[in-house]
Formats: sequence, structure tokens, C-alpha cells
Amino acid sequence: MNMRHAIITAGTKGLGKKVTESLLEKGYSVTATYRSDKAKADELADQYKSCQDRLQIVQADVQDPDQLSRIVKCAMERFGRIDLLINNAGPYIFERKKLADYEMEEWNQMIRGNLDAVFYLLKQVLPIMRDQHFGRIINYGFQGAADAPGWIYRSAFSAAKVGLVSLTKTIAYEEAEHGITSNMVCPGNITGKMKEASISESRESFDENTPIGRSGTGEDIARTILFLCEDSSDMITGSIVDVNGGMDVIHRHL
Repeated sequence: MNMRHAIITAGTKGLGKKVTESLLEKGYSVTATYRSDKAKADELADQYKSCQDRLQIVQADVQDPDQLSRIVKCAMERFGRIDLLINNAGPYIFERKKLADYEMEEWNQMIRGNLDAVFYLLKQVLPIMRDQHFGRIINYGFQGAADAPGWIYRSAFSAAKVGLVSLTKTIAYEEAEHGITSNMVCPGNITGKMKEASISESRESFDENTPIGRSGTGEDIARTILFLCEDSSDMITGSIVDVNGGMDVIHRHL
């Protein structure tokens, strides 16, 4: 009951998987969610059989408030506490198109999944963290989100994430007295297999598109998140942290 417990949405594959792995390896217990890829969820559970007493995997769609409530309920019933809330899940439309070409449902999907879902989880998790007088909230953004930049062909996603920047900072101010911090991590252009890769793997080949010369990885994001979640990282709150190797993610196609 004294072990720190983390909820991470979409924590069974991609960037989220690397965070889940790092949390387990650091001794945390974890409730990780997945939306539809059960094969990847089963793969993670099998990979960490030795941690089955510390790992719970829950199927949930973050666009559904009832399913978000079920995540919190499952975490509390199994582990009795929630110390870390890592909002990794968030839909993304890969097709490049301007705002005028978006369908209404596409807009709603971006807002519900990337902004509303965080609100619904915070409403349920903050009272738990207040009682514990400890909490770490991590949201995901995009490079430069703190400056509210325009992002061509990504209007709905960027609008949701920029709104989340303000929410991240507001929660930091409102909840500081309760020992709760709130920060945002903004990954760079991490794609394909590199989402689940280690830093050492990325150093095996040169990436001319990134100033530091290597691709970003899931480990880069996980290391940043774990640092922000440490007990002694309470001085860092309301921060928006870019992890992109100096690459201009937004304007690389212009």
C-alpha cells in the first residue's frame, strides 16, 4: 500500500510502453490502459510476468468518460492509491489537411481525446492525490506548445494541446499546496520503432534531420517523465518541457 502507483493511458505500446517499462523497473506499480490493440497489451503482460503483482492492464477508450471512471476505479480497487497520472493517450489525425476540410466528428475526436479526457481524469484523481498530499500529473504536448504556435494541417490537435498547456499550468498553481505537481512533456518527431527504442539503439545510426544527430526515442520521454515524478522534483511544476533534440517539428515541412 506504500508503493507509488501510476496510471498511464495508452501505456502498452509506443511511447507509453517505454514509460510503463521504466516505471516497473523503478519499482512502481502501474495501471496501463489500451484502446484496441489487445495483442500488444498481452505482449506487455507476458514480458513482465515477474511483475504481475505490480502491473494491471485495463481496456479503455479515453474519449468515453464512463471508461475513464473505470480506469480510476480499477486502480483504486487493486492498489488503493494513485500517485502518478500520465496522460499519454490522445488521438491524432495523420492525414494532412486544413481546418476547412475537417469533419465535425474529427474535430470533436481531437478535443475529446486530447483535452476533455484529461479534465475527466483530473476530476476523479485530484481528490485522491489531495488526501495523499502527493501527486504527479504529466500531460503530453508538442514542440513549442507553450507559445501557442499555429501548426499548419494540425489545427484541431494543436488547439486541444495548447488548451492543455493552460490547464497544465493552472492545475500546477491550484494544487501546489496539496503536494501535487503538474507538468507537460513535448516529444519531438519520434516515429515507428523508435517509439519503443532505447537511446543506445538510436545512436547506432546518424539522423541528419535532428541537430544532435540521432533520433528521439521512447526512452528519452520515459527518462524525462520519471525525473518529473520523483519526490524531490516538487520544485518543477507548471513547466512545459520540449524533448526534441533541437529539431523544429512544426515547420519542418514548410
